[in-house]
Amino acid sequence: MEANTDTEHVMTIEGRVSPTMQIDPRRARFPCCIVWTPLPIISWLVPFIGHIGICREDGVILDFAGPNFVCVDNFAFGAVTRYLQISKEKCCISPDPSSYDSENGYKQDTPGQDGLTWDDALQKSTQEFQHRSYNLFTCNCHSFVANNLNRLGFHSGGWNVVNLATLIFLKGHWVSTASMVRSILPFAIVFTLGLAFGGSTFLTYLAFFTCILVGWFLLGTYFFKNLIQL
Repeated sequence: MEANTDTEHVMTIEGRVSPTMQIDPRRARFPCCIVWTPLPIISWLVPFIGHIGICREDGVILDFAGPNFVCVDNFAFGAVTRYLQISKEKCCISPDPSSYDSENGYKQDTPGQDGLTWDDALQKSTQEFQHRSYNLFTCNCHSFVANNLNRLGFHSGGWNVVNLATLIFLKGHWVSTASMVRSILPFAIVFTLGLAFGGSTFLTYLAFFTCILVGWFLLGTYFFKNLIQL
């Protein structure tokens, strides 16, 4: 394991964790974490876009990988390259993520009313997404994780595909130096070759593609709120 990850593996976004929640990348165990890995082709062009999942208390990864299908302990696009362990102390678990109100947060009588645990909340979201159609643009892996975070009431909820992607991009830890290289190198190669052979034309098309992709999720999240499912 890389030296620069030793201290990170015992830290959460809010502070230290107990020994029972230690992260073990060799066994693909990331207790109470959001995890990320690059997507083929898309991440080669837009490196901050990738596949995302969320983990149970025992570290097993859950990710929405296809129509009516949530992967369990088999991250769909390869090994985890970035992770963010979150504190259960910052969660206020709710049986229904729709109980969140953007102005008032969760109703006082709702969170934890059934004594739900972290894994209970993830199980409910998993059962829900096992009956959902997968669509890269309207209901994807980010939708699944955002649904879980809202059900967990992490930082009072209000999670969507945009602020979730921003969270993992800004706060996520690399598993190792090798994982960072594996994530960034394909983009560096494609960008270098594109610039060498396509010059400004390549840059124009890349910028256009990035703006269209990012713009779709921004519009679908903040202007057409029923477009991106959670």
